[in-house]
Amino acid sequence: MRILFVYPEFPDTFWSFKHALQFIRKKASFPPLGLLTVAALLPREWEKRLIDMNVTTLRREDVEWADYVFLSAMVVQRESARQVIRLCKDIGTKIVAGGPLFIGEYQDFDEVDHFVLGEGEVTLPLFLEDLARGQPKRVYQSNEFADMTKTPTPLWELMDMKQYSSMCIQYSRGCPFNCEFCNITAMFGHRPRTKTAQQIIAELDALYELGWRGGVFFVDDNFIGNKRQLKTEILPALIEWRKDKKGFGFQTEVSINLADDPELLRLMVEAGFDRVFVGIETPDEESLAECNKFQNRGRDLAAAVRTLQHAGLEVQGGFIVGFDSDKPSIFQRQIDFIQRTGIVTAMVGLLQAPYGTRLYERLKAEGRLLGKLSGNNTDNTMNFIPKMDPDILHRGYERILNTIYSPRHYYERVRTFLKEYQKPPTIKPVLQKEHILAFFKSIVKLGIWGKERLEYWKLFFWALFRRPKLFPQAITFAVYGYHFRRICELYIGRDQARQTSPS
Repeated sequence: MRILFVYPEFPDTFWSFKHALQFIRKKASFPPLGLLTVAALLPREWEKRLIDMNVTTLRREDVEWADYVFLSAMVVQRESARQVIRLCKDIGTKIVAGGPLFIGEYQDFDEVDHFVLGEGEVTLPLFLEDLARGQPKRVYQSNEFADMTKTPTPLWELMDMKQYSSMCIQYSRGCPFNCEFCNITAMFGHRPRTKTAQQIIAELDALYELGWRGGVFFVDDNFIGNKRQLKTEILPALIEWRKDKKGFGFQTEVSINLADDPELLRLMVEAGFDRVFVGIETPDEESLAECNKFQNRGRDLAAAVRTLQHAGLEVQGGFIVGFDSDKPSIFQRQIDFIQRTGIVTAMVGLLQAPYGTRLYERLKAEGRLLGKLSGNNTDNTMNFIPKMDPDILHRGYERILNTIYSPRHYYERVRTFLKEYQKPPTIKPVLQKEHILAFFKSIVKLGIWGKERLEYWKLFFWALFRRPKLFPQAITFAVYGYHFRRICELYIGRDQARQTSPS
């Protein structure tokens, strides 16, 4: 059996980092971990190939080679997925589809032959059994959650490692919290299920043996869901594993209550974590109560962010406007919070209602749903009717992005962060030629030709003389800022042009 794994193309989004990746001559941030894991679940003797359309072109002959195309996609990849499906049907190659896009929308893809939905460890064996009997069904679903101790090491050898800026692995699925707008618990449950320390080390060993020396993203939606196992097994194993190795700085996603646990925070930094994404959402207590974000309530969120920064973690923040409780003052409050805390990478989005969430069901019952969400966090769209006047909401949202990603405010925020941040000695990056080329490219593209050239040079010399050990990080942030501004120009500029064009 010949299997072609296809990962559709991402559009230009906040998290694509496409404009920043050009500086280091990489084509994508991460390889498609889900497909590489599914590949490891298939019979070893089957022939397997991977086409990640974010790094290479899907050719007609690739599809003609395959007996089946295995397609996985997120919601934001919807249009590219449709193009892949059309090509497969034109050629006559059968399609097996799974992933977040198809969980809520499989009824809309009539041309797909088989859907393997949910966790592959559970539903894929059912499909393979029926396929072996020559009687595969169209849809495979299950309410059962996978035992992650049986999840195999992904088939890393299928990817072209040189095309990616970072690798990714998964330690756990599920989250103990129950935020109204989040579909993670709908897909993976409330009880965090985890791999063993031996599995994690085996995956890292495989990456190391393939020559990887860069960063690794733990893609868990809440890495600290099982604190006990982290403290007693996972983090001690990571600390031991990294003792004789350079590179391999880790990043992940956590809830803000990490700031309440000094021991866990210390172990994470010692293990090599230097960056965390935190869903802060809003500084408004009423909106936090509305969306059931109780882990964020009743605390000084800015102080919690500073605690993480002082410990050696860069905090990337997720923020949302458009809650029913939001007042017009929320836009300036969000700007003030982001600037004051020095959260350089601040992903601010309008509230969306993903399929399967309690928010989706509530809005459906209230008759406020408008259709499918785009899956793009920052494209200034909503899939429901907000309580706030839509014009006020969209203009306020645009003001947030235009402010926090203007050169003056962005570079000011970078300096605020660098003043607070304590770089952990556990991180020893491996200097590569791509980094040197990116440095000189930043001088030309940002320092000479860029709109931000004045702010670039101010940061350049400030970091060089005030925080020389963080100088490389300052330049990295300058490159990130270029990407973020391009995204703001793409979506905010597009919407403003639409509003001013004659009907």
